[in-house]
Amino acid sequence: MMATTGIQARFACKVGTFTLDVDLDLPGSGLTALFGHSGCGKTTLLRCMAGLQVANGAMRVNGDEWQSESGSRPVHQRPLAYVFQETSLFPHLSVKRNLMYGYRRIPQSERQISFDQAIEWLGLSHLLNRMPEKLSGGERQRVAIARALLTSPKLLLMDEPLSALDQGSKQEIMPYLEALRDNLAIPMLYVSHSTAEVARLADHIVMMDKGQVIAQGPLQQIMARTDQPFGLEEDAGVILDATVSERDERWHLYRADFAGGHLWLRADGNLAIGQRVRLQILARDISLALSEQADQSIQNILSATINEIASDVSPGTSMVRLLAGQTPFLSRLTSRAVHTLAIEPEQQIWMQIKSVAIVD
Repeated sequence: MMATTGIQARFACKVGTFTLDVDLDLPGSGLTALFGHSGCGKTTLLRCMAGLQVANGAMRVNGDEWQSESGSRPVHQRPLAYVFQETSLFPHLSVKRNLMYGYRRIPQSERQISFDQAIEWLGLSHLLNRMPEKLSGGERQRVAIARALLTSPKLLLMDEPLSALDQGSKQEIMPYLEALRDNLAIPMLYVSHSTAEVARLADHIVMMDKGQVIAQGPLQQIMARTDQPFGLEEDAGVILDATVSERDERWHLYRADFAGGHLWLRADGNLAIGQRVRLQILARDISLALSEQADQSIQNILSATINEIASDVSPGTSMVRLLAGQTPFLSRLTSRAVHTLAIEPEQQIWMQIKSVAIVD
């Protein structure tokens, strides 16, 4: 627990019949997702970090000790903000007065986030004079997040903030959460059991099961594991960060470059040249060939090296991990196909990528 950057946390506690026992080493900025099935301990861990749950252990946030074997700071002395599933806005106060409630209580010299910044990041300028009852579910959650930020926390905790929203409201709020991830200089811990939310938002991930951490690390590395700690089955795949480099006006396609090659995407949105995008490529959408196939419909064909072959979660299937340069990909094949092609680690092969989804 001597590190001066990042979050180091170690907790052990029993809640009823449930036992939490975790040891974490997390980045000091960006969004870390706590992911797992309901009841795996995500919220209990968040409550331990906030000081709401009594637990043995230690915690340090970017060099600042919040808990040790010799003592623990109470909740009100931990510089954090906690966003719950329910927004709990003050119903008798306008949006602006809800936001100012916490902001005014922070000495001006300690304010790290300005009122205007929070308004811009959460898109609230046109809502300031409205009362909470006149807001949609997504708008109320955006106000709750902005109110939390205006306390200038050193750690932002969010416990399934989208779970009470309908699908439309979730899609509405996503770009604002992405803006926070990209602009905030503080660490964010985000509890979710939604693979779509994690794929779109997370930089780092902690995978939990039965009160234990079964995997933790950068999102791209964890999702590219053949043992699939996510248990995603049909949704297994990788996340890539890429840059839009070209638009093909004739065929309505974008070219996105990444470390290891490029991919062609459908031009469904309005992307700018040079714009960073996050791509999701599912294992089920990658087929393999021993030689480059020109007479077929798939447009994304990449040379790669087989890195690992493992049995998959389903009988009769295998998961193949490949590297295009240093960028990992996963391909789900029948075990019969692996046998027929006689593929093995270190072999050069061609990946044929059927479709690519933009998740950012």
